[in-house]
Amino acid sequence: MNASIKSLTVAAALAGAVGMAATLVPVDASAADKVKCYGISKAGQNDCANKAGTHSCAGQSTVDYDGGEWKLATKDECAEKGGKEAAFDGVNEKLAG
Repeated sequence: MNASIKSLTVAAALAGAVGMAATLVPVDASAADKVKCYGISKAGQNDCANKAGTHSCAGQSTVDYDGGEWKLATKDECAEKGGKEAAFDGVNEKLAG
């Protein structure tokens, strides 16, 4: 087999493998429509670091509905739950109450 045919064969196999892998990974099409919504996560269910900088990982919040903790949500879901798109002091009274 000459070098150009071998290169084409490898390239085709690689393209096929990448294409197959892409179909196996679920894509959340609505992820782009989500915002950081503060004050809607229960303790241990936040998505990432908090405003205060006391932790930098998901799942490390210690207070339900803390205004410094965020979770991804749609704008509508955030508003319905009384959350805000910016961090705030205290807790979300709508969910905590």
